[in-house]
Amino acid sequence: MGIEFTKDYISQHATEATFSRALHFPEGTLRRSVFWDENHAASKPQYSQGSADLSTRALLILTLGPWKAMEVAANCSLRVKRPLLDPRFESYKLSLEPLPSYQLELDAAVAEVKLRDDQYTLEHMHAFGMYNYLHCDPWYQDSVYYIDNLGRIMNLTVMLDTALGKPREVFRLPTDLTACDNRLCASIHFTSSTWVTLSDGTGRLYLIGTGERGNSVSEKWEIVFNEELGNPFIIIHSISLLKAEEHSIATLLLRIEKEELSMKGSGFYVSLEWVTISKKYEDNKKYEVAKRNTLRGKSVPHYAAIEPDGNGLMIISYKPFTFVQAGQGLEESKDENMSEEIKEPLYYWQQTEDDLTVTIQLPEDCTKEDIQVQFLPDSVNIVLKGQRFLEGNLFSSIDHESSTWIIKENNSLEISLIKKSEGMTWPELVVGDKQGEFIRDSAQCAAIAERLMHLTSDELVNLGSNQYLFSVIVDPKEMPCFCLRHDVDALLWQPRSSKQDDMWEHIATFNALGYVQASKRDKKFFACAPNYSYAALCECLRRVFIYRQPTPMSTVLYNRKEGRQVGQVAKQQVASLETNDPILGFQATNERLFVLTTKNLFLIKVNTEN
Repeated sequence: MGIEFTKDYISQHATEATFSRALHFPEGTLRRSVFWDENHAASKPQYSQGSADLSTRALLILTLGPWKAMEVAANCSLRVKRPLLDPRFESYKLSLEPLPSYQLELDAAVAEVKLRDDQYTLEHMHAFGMYNYLHCDPWYQDSVYYIDNLGRIMNLTVMLDTALGKPREVFRLPTDLTACDNRLCASIHFTSSTWVTLSDGTGRLYLIGTGERGNSVSEKWEIVFNEELGNPFIIIHSISLLKAEEHSIATLLLRIEKEELSMKGSGFYVSLEWVTISKKYEDNKKYEVAKRNTLRGKSVPHYAAIEPDGNGLMIISYKPFTFVQAGQGLEESKDENMSEEIKEPLYYWQQTEDDLTVTIQLPEDCTKEDIQVQFLPDSVNIVLKGQRFLEGNLFSSIDHESSTWIIKENNSLEISLIKKSEGMTWPELVVGDKQGEFIRDSAQCAAIAERLMHLTSDELVNLGSNQYLFSVIVDPKEMPCFCLRHDVDALLWQPRSSKQDDMWEHIATFNALGYVQASKRDKKFFACAPNYSYAALCECLRRVFIYRQPTPMSTVLYNRKEGRQVGQVAKQQVASLETNDPILGFQATNERLFVLTTKNLFLIKVNTEN
């Protein structure tokens, strides 16, 4: 099954371009062909006008950089690997084998932040109400972290299940978390094996050097950067870059902010801020913000990550995101804007295909005798009260004999210039003159947008049943993988931004998991082992479901209906936690499952082969 779409380049002033690739499928819309391989079990997408359900998703990939405009479009596909599919998979067999589980009581409760009364939308619930408070360090297996209500980052590293120690404090936030009324949950992301990005939930970003976290001798958490970045946010991704002797940390921050002027929808929008913090090794300067870019959308992304080279973003969301500002040289542009005085334009002008209209506000004591207007084929000369007001060569020729001027009732001078060449759009009125302001009406804006449609990159594709399920870090040096439902199966995809011809690699399949998870109405978190040996989901309370990959049988087993020998069986196991507290965090490693509640941390031993 291949899902075809196109990537394009958006021109920006003919020098820089924002490069984006998009798979987007809004309600009942199909604007590009979707090619379905009939040999695969997946059914063709079904949709109807005006209908939408939670399985409808969008895959939007945005890359920001100095790209040449008007490049030739290229095709990208999600290509399923047939050897990873099992068309003869029957079902999961419930196993009653006991799962070794261990329980640790926490010294202090988890720093849970409940939704406020003003956080009532579905997007608030997705971003903050379903937040995973347990963080797994992908660089060091079986090492998990959480933040308690004392502002401490607590770590549990498992070496031996039967000799579990208490979680240890590795860092303490310098600020009191409870002092901020509108705070969000504190968030942490493991940028590299020696760097961590941290948000306290109040709008302050911390960059922390940790040393080698797997080595208790060299591990030491120290703040190397902290700065207030505006409204509270959570960190959803970060990477470490080393280019030309300059070390940079790129982070992706998520906010949900009030949209004051909008009367439609929920009244909120989702903001993704891409912040780059840099320091040159040859200098003794501190780390500082080098670049800030902001994207806006109307839905919380299911997946958002920065490409390993730092040149682009990959976003999976129900609705598209667009860049709203270029964040380079923020301080310089702010200073320039502050120093410039806001000047009222001397005149306003607008145009149609046939003529141009210039409007000048006259002084209160100005009369008809004080006005002198001279029309020439290629120029215009306007004098008010003996003072030269506007003079110069026009952008193009006019019919000077048909051009007129009149004084309006609101004491303004209106000049009508008839174009010699009908249909030509003038970029300026008088060549080189910057004293006027061009006013474009809505009809012209729509016409221009239609003419520029071929330069945009927003392609609409209906993917039907390809529901987003979860994301997982398989290789910490690569982008996180994402899992999509394909018919009854769940397929795991590894993004590889360096391979333009095959950007998403199908690396694993969880048989029938797409079908099975649909029946779990109370599911809260979804995860899988980095080695794909099992997938697991937990409900809001108590229960954890584990689905193992098919394994060979130790005894001979026959299928009576088909009269064939069954070589392998996929097992399902259920674990019930001894607690009534809601589950706040959930992480999976190759051997263990970690489940966090308000007062306890549970460890479930899943694989014992090692």
